[in-house]
Parts: sequence; C-alpha cells; structure tokens
Amino acid sequence: MSEKYEPSKIEDKFYKIWEERGYFEIDGNQSIQEKDKNFAIMMPPPNVTGSLHIGHALTFTLQDIITRYKRMDGYKTLWQPGTDHAGIATQNVVEKQLLAEGTAKEALGREKFLERVWKWKEYSGGTIVHQMRKLGVTPAWSRERFTMDDGLKEAVKEAFVHLYNEGMIVQNNYMVNWCTHDGALSDIEVEHDELNGKFYHMNYHFADGSGHVTVATTRPETYFGDTAIMVHPQDERYKNIVGKEVVLPLTDRKIKIITDEHVDMEFGTGVVKVTPAHDQNDYEVGKRHDLEFITCFDEKGILNDYCGEFAGLERLEARKPIVEKLEDEGFIVKIEEHVHQVGHCYRCKNIVEPYISKQWFVRKEVAAKSIEKTYAGEAKFHPSHWLNSYRAWMDELRDWCISRQLWWGHRIPVFYCEDCDHQWADKADEPAACPKCASKNFIQDPDVLDTWFSSALWAFSPLGWGNNGQMQGTFTPEDLKDFYPNSLLITGFDIMFFWVARMMMMGEHFQGQLPFKDIYMHALVRDEHGAKMSKSKGNVIDPLDMVEEHSADIIRFTLAYLAIQGRDIKLGAKNLEQFRNFTNKLYNASNFLQLNVDTFPDLKDIEIKTPLGLYMQSKLSDALDEVRNTLEAYKFNEAASTLYKFVWNDFCDWGIEYAKASKESVLELGAIFKETLKMVSPFMPFISDYLYHKLSGTTLEEGDSLMIMNFPKDVAKNEKIEADFAIIEEAITAIRRAKVVIDMGNSRIAKAYIKLDKTIDTQMAKPFIQKLAKVENVEFVDAKIENSVTDVSDNLEVYIPTAEIDMSAIVDKLSKQKEKTQKEFDKLNGMLSNERFVANAPDHVVAENRQALEEVKTKLEKIENELRSLGV
Repeated sequence: MSEKYEPSKIEDKFYKIWEERGYFEIDGNQSIQEKDKNFAIMMPPPNVTGSLHIGHALTFTLQDIITRYKRMDGYKTLWQPGTDHAGIATQNVVEKQLLAEGTAKEALGREKFLERVWKWKEYSGGTIVHQMRKLGVTPAWSRERFTMDDGLKEAVKEAFVHLYNEGMIVQNNYMVNWCTHDGALSDIEVEHDELNGKFYHMNYHFADGSGHVTVATTRPETYFGDTAIMVHPQDERYKNIVGKEVVLPLTDRKIKIITDEHVDMEFGTGVVKVTPAHDQNDYEVGKRHDLEFITCFDEKGILNDYCGEFAGLERLEARKPIVEKLEDEGFIVKIEEHVHQVGHCYRCKNIVEPYISKQWFVRKEVAAKSIEKTYAGEAKFHPSHWLNSYRAWMDELRDWCISRQLWWGHRIPVFYCEDCDHQWADKADEPAACPKCASKNFIQDPDVLDTWFSSALWAFSPLGWGNNGQMQGTFTPEDLKDFYPNSLLITGFDIMFFWVARMMMMGEHFQGQLPFKDIYMHALVRDEHGAKMSKSKGNVIDPLDMVEEHSADIIRFTLAYLAIQGRDIKLGAKNLEQFRNFTNKLYNASNFLQLNVDTFPDLKDIEIKTPLGLYMQSKLSDALDEVRNTLEAYKFNEAASTLYKFVWNDFCDWGIEYAKASKESVLELGAIFKETLKMVSPFMPFISDYLYHKLSGTTLEEGDSLMIMNFPKDVAKNEKIEADFAIIEEAITAIRRAKVVIDMGNSRIAKAYIKLDKTIDTQMAKPFIQKLAKVENVEFVDAKIENSVTDVSDNLEVYIPTAEIDMSAIVDKLSKQKEKTQKEFDKLNGMLSNERFVANAPDHVVAENRQALEEVKTKLEKIENELRSLGV
C-alpha cells in the first residue's frame, strides 16, 4: 500500500462508478431489499440562484448518512432530489444582470425575460447539483425535479384550482407586507431588525383655532394618510378634546379626534395619529371606526397627490424635506432619538411597508387538521422542543398571502372575462372560453404564486400527484403508495414556517395524512468562536474548498460528529484536523493488517476462534448496537462518536497492539475491521469502500460497493471474554502507572507480579500484558510482594520488585519534590489560617487560594504514597 491515502485520486472516480451502476436509485440495492421495507426522504430543494453553502452541506450530509444506512439495511429507498425556482431571488439576480447591461425586464417584455431566466436556471441549477456530487451525496438523480418542470406545474395548478373551488383560496383587499421592489410578502418573509430612528413630536392645530394637540410618530412621511387622531378612552388629560377636529399640517384637510383602547397612554404623548392604509394596527382601528383609507404612496413607494408639493418623491427620501418643511412652519415641537423594530424584505433588505393591496390568500382553515394531527403526535419533532415552536406559530396563524408581483414563477391560474366579469380558476393554460358566457375575450391574472406554494407540495408532487402524466425523470405508478407519507424530513430550523408547516398543511389536506413521520431540525453551523458566518465578517467556510483541502469524507464525518440535536455547530480548523487524523487511523490500521496478511475474508465467511478475535468481535457488537440505536433516533453525533471511539480506542489502541502478541488473530481482526468499514461507510463512503476492497484483494471496478452490502447486524457478543480483557487492560494500565513512579514509564522491565481479585485465564492474559506493559515476565501471585513499587486498582494489585533497581536517584527526586510541595502547602495554609487575610482579601482571591491548597495537598499525598511504596 502507498504511504498515504489520496482522496483526490479516489472520490470523483468512485462516485462516477456508483452513479453509473445505479446504486442511488430505488432498485439500486435490489439484491438486499427486504419486503415491505420502504424509506423516503425529500431533499429540501436548494435555490437555483445559489451555490452550496455550509448549511446545505450539513443538511445533505445528514440526509445522505441516513439514506445510505437505510439502503444498506434492506430498505427500498428513495431520496428525492430537486431544485427550487426561488421566485423573488432568481428574478432579482437576472434583473441585476440586465441592469449591468444597461437594460431592464420591461424593455425585454415578459416572454423574453422569462427566456433569459430559464437560461440562468440551467447554468446555476447545474452548478449546485455538481457541487452536491462533490460531497458524495446519493439521491436518486434519475428522478431529479425542478419546481417549475412541466409535471410540477400541473400539480401546482391542480392544488390551486382544487383549493379555489373549495373556497379555501380567496382574493381580498387586505393589508399585506409590501416590498416596493418585490411586492407582497408573507409574514415570515419579513425580517425584523432594530434600527436607530427618531421620534418626531408634531403639533396638530384644532380646526376652531383654540389650540393644538401634540402627536408623536416615527413615520412623518405617512401623516398625509391620517384620517383620525386617537386617545385612550380613559385618558383624563384629553377628555375635553374628544370629538373635536384638527387640521393636518401643511394641508387644509380636517380629521376628528376619536378614542380607542389600542392607545398606550404611557407611550409618547398618549395621542396617536391613525393612518389606516399604512399601519397594521391602524388598519384594524380604521375598520372598527369606519374611517377613510387614504393611500399616500403607490406600489413603488412614490408619494402621490395627497402629499401636495412632495408628490413624486420616494417615501424614504421624502422624510427629510417633509421634516424640514414642518420645522420651518413651526409644526415640529422636538425630535428624539428612538430605537425600534423595522421590517425588511428577506431578499432585497428593502424596508417593508404595511400596504393595502388586492392579493390572493390561502385561508388558515386549510391548516386545521394538520395542526390537530401534529399535536396528537402523528409527526414527531427531533429535538422535541421544536413542537413548542411549531405550536406557537400555528396557534397565531393568519391567512397566507400567496400572490407575488413577479414574472418568474407559477402564473396564477385565474382568468377574468372582460365581457361578463366572470372570474374562474382553470387547469388549462389557455381555456377555450369563459364558462359563463362563452366569450373568448378574457385575460389571465398577471401575478405568480409564492415560491413556497409549490414547495409546500414537495412531499407528494414529485411522486406523481397531479402531474397529469407529465412526469420528468424515472417514475413508477407505485411511488405515491410506496413513499407517502415520507419517512423523515431533515432540514434547518430556519425554514420551519416557510416550508415545513406548509408541507404539513398541504400534505394532510390533499393526502389525508401528515407528510412525515419524523422531522429532524438541525441547528446553524457557526465559526469556531460561535459567530454566525457572513461574508462581511470574512468567516464563511466554503464546503467545496474544504473538500478540496481535506476530503469529502472528512467534511462529512466532522459535520455528523458535531451535529448534536438542538445545539449550533462550532466548526473550525481543529475539528477538521481531528478527523483528518481519524482518516489516517483507518488507513494505518489497514496498513498494519496487510503487513501480516495479504487479504481478508468477510466476517460472515470466517469462524472467530482466538481470544483476541472473540474480544474484538464482541466490542464490535457493542459498537454496532449503539450505532444502530442512535441512527434510528437521528442522533448522528452519537453514532459518529461511537464509531470514532471503537476504531480509535478499541480497535487501534488496544486491538492492534494486542495483535502484536497474537499474530494468529490478525486474519480475524481483518475480517472484523472489514465489518467495521461497513458501519463507517454511510459517514465516510469513499475511504471505507477503498480500504474494504484493498483488504479484500480487489478493486471497486471488480466488485460491489459497500453501499449495497448489508449493514452489519447480529454480531456475536461474548460478555465473558470482554470481562477478561477488561482485567487485562486494567493490569497493563496499573503496571504502566507503577513504572512511571520509578521513572521507567517507557522502558522494558524484567519482572512484574499481579495479584488478582477475579479469576481469568492467566495463560491467555500473560502474553498480552507482557507485550503492552513492556515486561519480560509477568507472574500471577496470591500474596503481596514485599520490597516492591505497588499500584492498586479496582480488581487487582501490581508489584514491581525494586531489589535490582537503583532506587536512590528516584527517592532523591521524590524527596525534593516533597520538600518543595510541603513549602507550597505551608505557605498557602498559613495564609488561609490568617484571619485578617481571609477577612480583607476579595472573595475570589480567597476561593482561588483554597482551591490551590486542595490541589497542593493532593499532590503531597501522592508523593508521600510513592515514597511509602519505595519503603521510605
């Protein structure tokens, strides 16, 4: 074997072989499939605008581990791949490209613009799929879907028309979150950030000339849309002015002073302006009091004629000149600094406006049964606390705004007859005629659907539902029956409400069952200091760079090992170094085995007979049970940790070292190690396949991959042999400790005696102890040996005779250590016995000294015990 494993020469080659052989497909493991065992998991479809980031790498790694495990465990397995059209994000990218070229989408027109977006999708979508392959993931690529492919377009129309005809999709004038660049947004597409703003105190003068009232606002540019002033009905300060009229500053429009319990008497002046068309709370007040709804800027944020001389200015740019004018005219009383929460578009970061607009909504009642079934435990969250987050959101659920003012996306399948004003939803791209008056004079709604509408169908639409025979890729009529509900969903917690809750809603509504039995929500990947990764901080880790520098196996195992349920991952260079060393450990173990035996059988083809073989097989059984149990519970970190400990500690640190005293065991250890590689395979598929074939005397080109071999099970356990080797290990450790006392920790000694409290096969144990403890001769005795260095442990005592060892130098060294340590003890003890010091010194100083005293005392006792064992 070469001196080191070179992943760059292996990974692309192996991946190509796996894919060409069809291993990733649902029948790829047909030779080991068991009847009625199906497993399905849907890939959260990444946006076609992006590239693979570290969050993707974590999601796909965990999905691939569980998919590989289930595939090896005899399941008919579907991991459904796909990409998302990402309406707002993708349109923004292409619009920016056009802007850089000196043009705009309006200059191209809708059809030409969409042609341009499709070209970008082909380029960008192909990039991220290529990057996923570099990570070694194994979805059924022949079934890859795109949320706007022909079949999924049909499914979206099927769902929309069905809900429309049920009355569950409605169109209303309603206050929505409005981005002046991207249009309507749902509540969860708005990110709220704290901003340093200002509080403007403005005087509104009474219409009868009797004085004024002071109103405080953070949005002076919207006051042109005020249709009332309100105070709290119980606010004694303002009882005399309720019902009076005030004149809007810089205008001649009059509005009334009303009362409403929404007002917080303690905030500001206790007098609040009411702008029903531009504030969510004011919108509700306006409906309660039947106020006029005045919109003072348009969809692009441009002020209109209600704003007088400021018409034509953009809303945010208008604030400064409006305030200056109000100050010049004496309406501004004071301006205070004010920190408040402001909503931003999650895509373009533009400040979002509450805005009244005619939009399409899915009624919240659609979610009722999915909420009920989730609360009843029909779907389980991992970790379980995410159920509380789901509950908190769903209990406050509002109607879902699904229309978007874009060109890229699923066109809303609603048509308007221009002759009879009839409106209808239709699955046909071009209906023959108006179903009411038979006119051919009709138009389609210009808006598109929210990206998450099509994604909400993802648990079942790629399986053929509603595709109207237009399936892309491989497909069988049994797919929906075999793979719905999906077995598991793995995704980041940040899209629980964007995506997970909506898939639950749509899956239950259209299939009568929740779409998942288990939902695993992983946390964020942060840098090694716990900071969130961002380009501005310069701490972004590119998973493709990591694959290039280390290997896909190292990245995968690192992410799995760190993926503790419910806890953010801190990822740094030291983690990658740790698991690079683990890769080396695997490789070196194979090297050792092949130094002694050329090739090795599989464990099922050999009878394990030697004590060491039986012991390692039993330890493998322990590790196997733990790996299976933790993977079934989606505790990926615990499964990875178990593998790490078994390979590093049990097999390499002990098993291989024992084998140096038991060469007849090497063939058996090789078979056990090959079985171990099968357990490693879902986590580190490349090196495990490589080493397995090396140890078998074949190559991957000549034989099957581990990924379609049976995951280990029913490995024989031997509790007696484990107990015996536990005693052997205890004896070796005790001798090593005793040797340290006489400064011979790394030296070979002539003799050691062991007095056992338990019965074991001493003839079997003796060569292992002698080899690993570096002792020429070990003798088992029934009584204490005088004139010896002694080490006492739980089940035995060890004696190293000192008659033939010059102990004077060791005694002298220990005596000096005792003298020095005694001085430290006396100094600290004297200090802490001084009442004045204890009374006057800071508490933390006293505590630190007390702790230091305890540590010195323990050290002193240890030295005295060592001297006592030497007869001093």
